[in-house]
Amino acid sequence: MDRPPQVTYLMPIVASSPPSPELTDYLRSIADRVQLIVVDGSPERVFAAAHAQWAPWARHVRPQPRHACAMGKVQGVLTGLDLAQTDVVIIADDDVRYEPDALGAVVEALEHADVVIPQNYFDPLPWHAIWDTGRILVNRVLGGDFPGTLGVRAGALRATGGYDGDVMFENLELIRTVEVAGGSARRLPDVYVGRLPPSSRHFVTQRVRQAYDEFARPVRLAAALGILPTVVAMAWRRPRWLPVAVGVVMATAEIGRRKGDGRAHFPWAASVAAPCWVLERAVCAWIAAGARLRGGVPYRGVRIRCAAHSVRQLRRRQLAAVA
Repeated sequence: MDRPPQVTYLMPIVASSPPSPELTDYLRSIADRVQLIVVDGSPERVFAAAHAQWAPWARHVRPQPRHACAMGKVQGVLTGLDLAQTDVVIIADDDVRYEPDALGAVVEALEHADVVIPQNYFDPLPWHAIWDTGRILVNRVLGGDFPGTLGVRAGALRATGGYDGDVMFENLELIRTVEVAGGSARRLPDVYVGRLPPSSRHFVTQRVRQAYDEFARPVRLAAALGILPTVVAMAWRRPRWLPVAVGVVMATAEIGRRKGDGRAHFPWAASVAAPCWVLERAVCAWIAAGARLRGGVPYRGVRIRCAAHSVRQLRRRQLAAVA
């Protein structure tokens, strides 16, 4: 008898159309090496089409109502954790594409950590993916990027009782929840996992939501809010410094591109585009601040106020649960 998979690959999904042949081929290619669980909150017609294709070789299920929350992805993750038969779990969005070497590296790193954070890169690279790669490169220098996939120890996450799904920045919420409970997180900036870029329309809708995430990181939020007034003042009083500021941003992005042999995955054009992303974030941070005053950022018909809980808030919650 073949040895059962030692890794669970968990994909939460909510789709508006039946799965593409490319996604089905990808999932089928990894199904022999992992316990594949797809938690699907799609409409019935879409769910049925996916089930007909995936059920023979994957566990394809609906999200459990008892895990219902504002962020459907978290509902899917918690449902999948209930079903996972391995301690090593790879959580991945439906646009993530693991190569065997990257999957193996994340699994190996989970021998020494409870959460593992690899590095995403976009493939292919339309214009908006190059623009968004500028964000990735700057973040690689300023504390690390947050990908659409994490490796987790199921036992460490279950020990916390799960994590809050009524937040916008669900990856950060998961990581902080595990760390507050005594677990460890490890970044792998040199382990690259491909990601399909969104459509240009979806890219546009993500701008303010991503800026809103910084309410979970007040120092970064303050910096983002300070950029636009600084640029305006600089343009008015000392315009000769604007090219210098642009050059500093490009140099920072290039440092991020060269980190961990990133030049093999990130184009030089992304370093050039990084100032565009910084200016975008400066504008969107103020729009996000306005959304905060109106009760939160819009998401799937509701407003989500909390980006992610602070470490202090999570510690208070943990102490209250023990008391």
